[in-house]
Amino acid sequence: MADRTASARLDRRQRARTEERPRQLGKVDVEWLGRDLLGTWAERRLAARQKAADPKYQRVDDLTMADHRERVLGQMHALAEDGAVLRAFPTRLGGSDDHGGNIAGFEELVLADPSLQIKSGVQYGLFGAAVLHLGTEHHHDTFLPPIMRFDIPGAFAMTETGHGSDVASIGTTATYDAEAQEFDLHTPFRGAWKDYLGNAALHGRDAVVFAKLITNGVDHGVHAFYVPLRDESGAFLPGIGGEDDGYKGGLNGIDNGRLHFTHVRVPRTNLLNRYGDVAPDGTYSSPIESPGRRFFTMLGTLVQGRVSLDGAAVIAQQAALAIAIRYGSERRQFNASSDAQEEVLLDYRRHQRRLFTRLAKAYAQTYAHAILLTKFDGVFSGRTDTPEEREDLETLAAGLKSLSTWQALDTLQEAREACGGAGFLGENRLVQLRADLDVYATFEGDNTVLLQLVGKRLLGDFAKQFKGASKADIARFAADQFFDRATALVGLRTLGQDVRDLRRVQNASVAIRDRDFQRDMLEDRVETMVAEIAGRLRHAPRDQEKAAAAFNAEQHELIEAARAWVELQQYNSLDEAVERMPEATKKVMTHVRDLFALTVIEEHAAWHLENGRLSGARSKAVTSTIERLLQKLRPHALDLVAAFGLGDAHLRAKIATGAEAERQAEAIAYYDALRAAGELPMPEKQARVAAGGERVADAGAAPLPPEDVVAMDHDLGPVDETADEVVDAR
Repeated sequence: MADRTASARLDRRQRARTEERPRQLGKVDVEWLGRDLLGTWAERRLAARQKAADPKYQRVDDLTMADHRERVLGQMHALAEDGAVLRAFPTRLGGSDDHGGNIAGFEELVLADPSLQIKSGVQYGLFGAAVLHLGTEHHHDTFLPPIMRFDIPGAFAMTETGHGSDVASIGTTATYDAEAQEFDLHTPFRGAWKDYLGNAALHGRDAVVFAKLITNGVDHGVHAFYVPLRDESGAFLPGIGGEDDGYKGGLNGIDNGRLHFTHVRVPRTNLLNRYGDVAPDGTYSSPIESPGRRFFTMLGTLVQGRVSLDGAAVIAQQAALAIAIRYGSERRQFNASSDAQEEVLLDYRRHQRRLFTRLAKAYAQTYAHAILLTKFDGVFSGRTDTPEEREDLETLAAGLKSLSTWQALDTLQEAREACGGAGFLGENRLVQLRADLDVYATFEGDNTVLLQLVGKRLLGDFAKQFKGASKADIARFAADQFFDRATALVGLRTLGQDVRDLRRVQNASVAIRDRDFQRDMLEDRVETMVAEIAGRLRHAPRDQEKAAAAFNAEQHELIEAARAWVELQQYNSLDEAVERMPEATKKVMTHVRDLFALTVIEEHAAWHLENGRLSGARSKAVTSTIERLLQKLRPHALDLVAAFGLGDAHLRAKIATGAEAERQAEAIAYYDALRAAGELPMPEKQARVAAGGERVADAGAAPLPPEDVVAMDHDLGPVDETADEVVDAR
């Protein structure tokens, strides 16, 4: 009888925990939200997901490296026959001139096998795209058709062993011979070998090779050349050699390798000459006079690699969270509130924090990527192709790719740990996805270097504010900056926050969930950091060595400012999306937006406190409000991952299929049957009491009966329904 009473109390508590309060909580329209998350090219994504769900495109885990490479090679032929990977190429050659749709579909291949996604990216997004964007009509007609059919697998030979992200300093040269009308392509030393190249070890027949163009004794900087590598039998052509990179930490379905060239002759017409050409007599010409601008324009045409990696990293996060949250909603562990039934993992607040905060980031990054992809399509379709738009695209792509690929690794690792030992099993995919995505942090530019590029852009934009400004304008700005710093130093800002909050945590919680407050905090961090860096660099010496040292001293702060700017873009993207949502979904997604903003603010709480932007009381309120938001989102967790639209065939993780729920139900039924039959063994402590023996002292205080537990919010006291209404009525 006592056991049945305990069970009834548990049932009541479980119902109270999971039932929604309609007045306070909305309900997610999963279908609407799922469609919204797919973005502009929804049909392309759905078509690509059908492929990802097809076993013929999926990774087989127990293959050797050689067999994995062969499987991916076969899958590449199947993709080429299907034609979906050709959408970015010209219509007259069999493509669709659909740049955004092409990337949207390509990103989804990460669900099938990241090796397939990246090998496809090498062939069509790098090798083929270099011919398309750096070449002219002659190159398109000559080289693109066999590339598109995958008759000519190719390599993108830019990176060198000695120079990765610093492309401008590569050592390979292409010296023009006017008499023969050929370029002499040469690798002068070991550090100039082309390295880490997909398709280079085995399958690549041709390559686009980046080298310094030298003609008439003048180095005109890095240009791209179309270079045959192997004959039909797969043997290297004369003067060309290479090595297999061998087994890697991930992506072993790709045959990465090294290439080197010993005075290889390349026809003059194989120079991809859209931005720089050499006449038969050796005269160099370019539509872009500045060598630096020419270089960055050429590299900018290849930005789609960063765009697609950002999207793939977001999808990987969605998959990891779908697996971990599905599993966490079924797995039970420890008797926290009852001796009759264990707790669901997702009801533990720490489990919620480790997954829901990352879920909020995944949503923010999904919507930020949608904006990036739209911007990319506008530039590459020609609709918005201006120098300013290209620069904006390159900056946004560099920043978003950096944070999303880092976040993907963090989320995959946390999801793995949140699933315990099951997360470590290969059948549940998390470990392999983590290994395959590891190199995304250095693909298409090392993340730290990319954020430095973003930081330089922020400094450049800051300086533009003063171009043509009068001394009086500059003096007023300096006075405003001084006043702002002084206000922070003497604590006037934080004092104002304390006055408005009246030292009540609930007031502070309402204040920090205000959209304007959140945006102001994120914007202010960017603006303050950039202004302070610029102010310090303004006095840097003109001497090159000393100027470099001064800039190097600011590198950490510059990268942090860039990170802050990217987080602001992510917040704005999520906020914009939330505001257009149906009312019930908007209510829940407002909690997701608030959780993202407050998580970011909490991560940088030290900066906000040190710079007087956040009072101590509000800093505490940030943490306690995050805890409150976790509770609010708990009933919607499964809906929020369901909106990602990833089925069992996409996740391919046994722990996300309901198998754990079946195991738990079996265990519960077993013990219920014993309990009903009166056959459940009595715990030792209870047996001693029943026998009249001495009670064994517990290490801690006895838990309160479930019906006596008051619903509490961390640092907030009892739940205040009135406060909820104030917050949620915004």
